This record gives sequence, C-alpha cells and structure tokens, in this order.
Amino acid sequence: MEEELVMDIGDDQLEKMEESNAANVDDIGHKVDDLFSRVEKLEQRVNEVEQFYLNSSKKQSNPSQKTSFVKDKEKGKHIPGFKKHQQDLARREAVAAKRMQEIMRQFGSILRQITQHKWAWPFMQPVDVEGLGLRDYYEVIDRPMDFSTIKNLMEAKDGTEYKHVRDICSDVRLVFQNAMKYNDDKSDVHMMAKTLLEKFEEKWLQFLPRVTEEEKRREEEEAEALLNLQRAQETAHAKIARELCNELYEADMYLEDLRETVVQKCRKMSIEEKRNLGIAMTHLCPEDLSKALDIVARHNPGFNSTALEVDLDIDSQSESTLWRLKYLVKDALLEGHKNDEANDAKCHVGPTQPINTTRTIASKRKKEICNALARTAKKRNQKLSS
Repeated sequence: MEEELVMDIGDDQLEKMEESNAANVDDIGHKVDDLFSRVEKLEQRVNEVEQFYLNSSKKQSNPSQKTSFVKDKEKGKHIPGFKKHQQDLARREAVAAKRMQEIMRQFGSILRQITQHKWAWPFMQPVDVEGLGLRDYYEVIDRPMDFSTIKNLMEAKDGTEYKHVRDICSDVRLVFQNAMKYNDDKSDVHMMAKTLLEKFEEKWLQFLPRVTEEEKRREEEEAEALLNLQRAQETAHAKIARELCNELYEADMYLEDLRETVVQKCRKMSIEEKRNLGIAMTHLCPEDLSKALDIVARHNPGFNSTALEVDLDIDSQSESTLWRLKYLVKDALLEGHKNDEANDAKCHVGPTQPINTTRTIASKRKKEICNALARTAKKRNQKLSS
C-alpha cells in the first residue's frame, strides 16, 4: 500500500515536471517568434535606410542626374514636417504658374500683331480639307494647327490649356510650317506663311529674355526646394539609423538573455559528454578555439584566454559554460566539414609558396591548448583510478 502511494506521488511529480517543461518550451518558443518578428521589421527598416544612402551616393557621383520630389506620403512618412514640405512645394508651384500666366498674357500682344496682319487670314481657322478637296492633306500633315485652336487653348480652363509660353510658340511655328510644307514654294500661301514666320521669330527673339529669366528663377526655386527636402530626408534617416542601432543592440541583448534562459533550462552534462566535449575541442580550428576560450573567460573572470599557456579544466566549468561550448563546437565542426576541401586547397603550402606565419602561430597556439586539455583529461583519469 505504501509502495503504491509512493508510486502515485512519483507519477504526479513526473506529470507536473512534464507540464512545467512543456510550458517552458512554449514560453521560449513564443519569445523566439517575437524575436524573429522584431528582427524582420528591423531588417526592413535597415534596408530602407541603406537604399536611401545608396541612392544619395549615386546622385552625388552623377550630378547630372535630376533628383525627383518625394510626393507620396508612404515615401515621406519618416520625414519630420513632410506635409509642410509638400505645402511649400505646392505654394511655390502655384506662384510660378501665376507668373507664367502673366508671361503668356504678355505674349498675347505678339500673337495679336501677327494675327492682325493682312496676310494672316488663311491661318485663322482650321484648313477646310473636304471643301477644298485636299485628299492628301492628312497624309502630308501629321498635326494640323491654326490660330483659332491656339486661342481656344490659351483661354481653356479644363486642364487642356497651355502651361508654358514655349508651347504656344511651338504651335505658332507649326501653323506656318504646315502651310509651307503642304503648299508649293512659289504659291501665295507658302510665301505668306514664310513672311509671317520671319516676323514672328523677330518678335519672339525680343520677348525671349523674359522667358529665360522666369525659367532660371523657377529652376533656382526648385533646386532650393529639393535641397530643403534632401536635408530633411538626411536628418530623418540619420535619426532612424541611430534608433535602429539602439533597437539592434536591444534585440542582441534580448537574444543573449534568451540564450542564457535556454542554457539554464538544459540538463546537467554527464561525465562522458564532458569528455567528448574536451576531445571535440581539440578538432577546432584556431579561430573557433579562441572563441571557445572567450566563452570560458566570460564566465570565469580569473581565466586568461590570451595567455601563452592555459590550463583548461572542463570538469570545473559551470553547466551554462559547458552547454555554450557544446553549441559552439557543434556548429563549428559542422561548418568545418563543409569547408574542409576548400580550406585545404587555399591553405596548402607548396614548395615555392611562402609560409603563412599567421597560420603557423595559430597552429602552435592550438597545439598548446590541446595539450592543456590533454593534461586535464590525464588528471581526471588519475583521480578516478585513485
């Protein structure tokens, strides 16, 4: 009866332990998922910052490349006062558009002088192709143009209106060029178009300085607005970069705490596992062996991992140190097996090749540490036999 009671108590305790272990595994699993989610978001933000500085570098190396405004909210969401920059840009464009409207209004006086000329009448309305029987007109002329169409476009308010005085100038030229192209050189229409085009070019040349002055002013304003936006972008991304550094550090610390939690939850390592661990460490490359010594030094303040001679006692290490070493050795040896052939080919020293001094020193260091592990194993065997 007592034995059955003991067995029941043992089963209850075992069940509770299993439930506790399952809860611990679930808790660690949730923390790992949370860490992955954080790292993924951080990676996206790092890529955004990296892409910004990469584009900035390309623009600096190619000054002729025009920078475009960031006008959508998604790209400008990280920029402090981005809405203000958009409003400032819209205000500048509105003011510049009004100035251009004034220049086009002034250009209208030139247009009136040309259209009031006694030879302008053939060009005032669209060509009556059907009435005049000009069956091949659209085969010769790609884009018909006349002064009534130009006037309508200048007065339009539905978005089809001219935005720049040079567009009006191009259409005025097109009126005369079409007439000269379709009509014979000696025809009256051809001569009338040629004469009016020459008069227009003279007046346009006198008017042109106002246009170039406005274009230069607008270009300077756009450059200033671009510079302000670029500075705001640089400031914002510099701030994001600083924040990312802090968050990456926090994520690294979180991962370190998580590793420590996992190590603490690990079972106690057996004598056989410790012996195998010591043997496995002798197969590490010098670089990985140094990492292993750093792990030992991290949890043993009195241990000098950089000393010329070390005495490493596996049995005296804490469980957390042992499991950290085991994880390191496992990963290092797996990676080592994959790269053995490539490393052997790279590190092979032929009869005519110079000896790699760094590798020789590292190999010597490895040999010393392996000897230290061997001495530790010998001491342990002596204790067991006694």
